[in-house]
Amino acid sequence: MRKIVFATNNKHKLFEVQQILGTKYSIKSLKDIGFTEDIPEDFQTLEENASQKAWHIYNKFKIDCFADDTGLEVNTLNGEPGVLSARYAGEQKSSHDNIMKLLEQLKDKPNRDAQFRTVIALIASGKEYRFEGIVRGSIIQHLKGTDGFGYDPVFLPKGYQETFAEMDIELKNRISHRGLAMSKLVDFLDR
Repeated sequence: MRKIVFATNNKHKLFEVQQILGTKYSIKSLKDIGFTEDIPEDFQTLEENASQKAWHIYNKFKIDCFADDTGLEVNTLNGEPGVLSARYAGEQKSSHDNIMKLLEQLKDKPNRDAQFRTVIALIASGKEYRFEGIVRGSIIQHLKGTDGFGYDPVFLPKGYQETFAEMDIELKNRISHRGLAMSKLVDFLDR
């Protein structure tokens, strides 16, 4: 079984990624490699933040790793919350507060089109590779579902009748932004 470090301590992301990768890969978290500090995210794009996180771990430990950055981009809000998705309502990073702020911002707005976008940066043998996944949909007016995390209870993917928070994990991983980006990463690793 191939081991690879995912530069995160977000247990929800770890669970999703391990589900996507199955038994072929063993995912190690930052905690698993003894890294407990916060990794800086100083940039204004998902691409730059994913890259910064991956290089930070690679340079410190000299091990191949990958990092992701994900944002919810709402058309009528000019792409917000975007790169600030996790801290949209403040540095406390409360998913509930973020959702409430988003719903307030969208109150009385007829266009609720949005997309989730994930960028993965892989550092392998000192070289960087990037993979992107996008899923389009819309923001519903009230929370629905109890699974998932982040904005999942208000994101309805195009062509589906369930929010990400209502979906079976297998279906969500197959169609989600992270699932699509991870599929590209796995295709690359399997070469």
